[in-house]
Amino acid sequence: MSGAPRPLPPHREAVRAEWIDYNGHLSEAYYVLVFGHATDALMDEIGLDADYRQRSGCSLYTVEAHVRYLRESELTILTWPLGVEGGKVRFVHEMYAASGGAPAGAVPAAGSAGTAPAGELVATEELLALHVDQHTGRSTPLPDSARRALAARVEVAPPWAGRGIRPVAGGAVATADG
Repeated sequence: MSGAPRPLPPHREAVRAEWIDYNGHLSEAYYVLVFGHATDALMDEIGLDADYRQRSGCSLYTVEAHVRYLRESELTILTWPLGVEGGKVRFVHEMYAASGGAPAGAVPAAGSAGTAPAGELVATEELLALHVDQHTGRSTPLPDSARRALAARVEVAPPWAGRGIRPVAGGAVATADG
């Protein structure tokens, strides 16, 4: 990789009235919907667009996702890959409120290369996706052009990434013998 990573263009989306729940907040399903739209934009940007999916029969499938809900508003999403290997891609989304300023002392996330919008960080998502051949149902390596497009944008993981969900005290524990 040479020089600074090329950031992906931000994905912008307005919150719709029907997405607001009975508490007056953005319903949790719509955070994932908007992050899904940002993933679609990532796929289009790196050449895994609708024509590619139709022609190859391959696509990215999310196999794991971690979402943190912080606040809701009109939304701008920044996306960047954290790593790419074979048919696997690890990437993150940061969702920013389009209105209002960042909190006092706020610093753009580690991976946003200083491109964080003026708004407040309201949610994050970390994903692991596999490039899957839809005819065989099996993972397959990414096309070289998509792998290079992702690799050119790989950045350091932000501090919140890679944490996962921790066990809750008093919860059931699985054992190897069942």
